[in-house]
Amino acid sequence: MSLLSDRNLSDTTEKVVAEYLWIGEAGMVLRSMGIILDGPVDNISMLPRLNFDGAPGEDSEVILYPQAIFKDPFRRGANILVLCDTYTPAGEPIVTNNRHAAAEIFGHPDVVAEEPWYRIEQEYTLLRRNVNWPIGLPVGGYAGAQEPNYCGIGADIADSHYEACLYAGINIGGIEGSVMPGQWKFQVGPAVGISAGDELWVARYILARITESAGIVLAFDARLIQGDRNRAGLCTNYSAESMRNDGGHEAIRKAIERIGLRAKEQIWASYFSGCCETADINTFLWQGFVSRGADIGVGRDPEEAGNGSLDYSGPASNSDPYMVTSLIAETTILWKPYYELALERVWRAVEQAWHAVVG
Repeated sequence: MSLLSDRNLSDTTEKVVAEYLWIGEAGMVLRSMGIILDGPVDNISMLPRLNFDGAPGEDSEVILYPQAIFKDPFRRGANILVLCDTYTPAGEPIVTNNRHAAAEIFGHPDVVAEEPWYRIEQEYTLLRRNVNWPIGLPVGGYAGAQEPNYCGIGADIADSHYEACLYAGINIGGIEGSVMPGQWKFQVGPAVGISAGDELWVARYILARITESAGIVLAFDARLIQGDRNRAGLCTNYSAESMRNDGGHEAIRKAIERIGLRAKEQIWASYFSGCCETADINTFLWQGFVSRGADIGVGRDPEEAGNGSLDYSGPASNSDPYMVTSLIAETTILWKPYYELALERVWRAVEQAWHAVVG
């Protein structure tokens, strides 16, 4: 049974509700407020910037900049969801506005030329209200082996979320039951550049609305239950143009090498649990074929075809997709290891010496 209403607000009024969404001060909390417009909107430039009182300190005004429009699956008709990022009145991005920095990376000419594709797998856990304990686990106790739950059937919430995301225009690629009882996952993508983060954040908002209607608590926490219980992740499939072209397997290896060199730096953007499907936090491990014990895997199809993508399983379920996707792009396209920079300096010196000799 779908948890979505069949109502269409446009059947009763020509007015349009634009529900503004943004990431709150904690970096994971989503907030929203609606405004009434006189008619339909088909371009982001038609939407006004809004303000609200939400920043810490004496000057607490925050300005909402509209960045992306999605169809509203709850009010339907011409009503819309408007994803925003946040700025001070002086135009400086708020500290939790990771979209701003990500947009700068994705706007770099070298990154644009590589057209980075992402497919992000979001895991989440459904909890009983009042006790905050995963559905499917005995309250205060433990069930048996968790593996039989993987790709289990059922869940009106997951199906309703799938339907709502499709209506909204999110490129949702699939849903499935995950390993731990009460744990599910959905995939967003393929999406290019900044749109991957946009779509995932709106998909999170939609899921939060649906679970609220169902009387269920939604958790994106990476580790809810101690012991041999699966963590929740944000596995990110990634490819760039050079990886997708013929002979791209070498570009895939180079990308993995660069991610490995910056693995410790990336902990600030994603949580390495070191248990249940990732390597130890102090170890970077990648496998030629996808492995549950590795941080990065390359599927059999790319291995055989000689081009394709990689799967990065390091990020936790509560990671900010703007940080994860932009850091991957920056690391694999813009950032260069010290030895590559040293080699470039050597070649420049050789070239200068050559020109000095030959005139």
